[in-house]
Amino acid sequence: MKKFLAITVVLAFSITMFGCGKKQEASQEPMTMEALNTINAPAATAPETKAEQQAALVPAQPVAPAAQAKVETALTPPQGPYKPSAIEIQTALKNAGFYTGKVDGKIGPMSKNAIEAFQKANGLTVDGKVGPKTWAALSKYLSAAATGTEQNQ
Repeated sequence: MKKFLAITVVLAFSITMFGCGKKQEASQEPMTMEALNTINAPAATAPETKAEQQAALVPAQPVAPAAQAKVETALTPPQGPYKPSAIEIQTALKNAGFYTGKVDGKIGPMSKNAIEAFQKANGLTVDGKVGPKTWAALSKYLSAAATGTEQNQ
């Protein structure tokens, strides 16, 4: 029993002292883009002297506010198709007359059945998922006027 206790204490101490190394990672400074570029740079373009290497690791000067405004306006939206929320899907289905349940933001069996019925009625692949083609057809009903069934929530 004493050997088991001693082994347990040594194991716990070892895990505490050596852990998984996250303590060391947290104390390191984040690298700048210039430093990251020099890591994978070919030997021909890398700085040759220690002074040039240190100069490459110096953080870039702060960007002037006017330059920041130009950068902010140049940002582009994320690539890929728009992914609608469950509330948008249910609202559009309700406006189209395919969904009679409560718009709660949860895609359950009632919502899936409504999606499949909408897909079938619009000549789309019936899979119960709102992909880009289904959303292209369904999004037209998102801002459509409410039907009479919407008042019976």
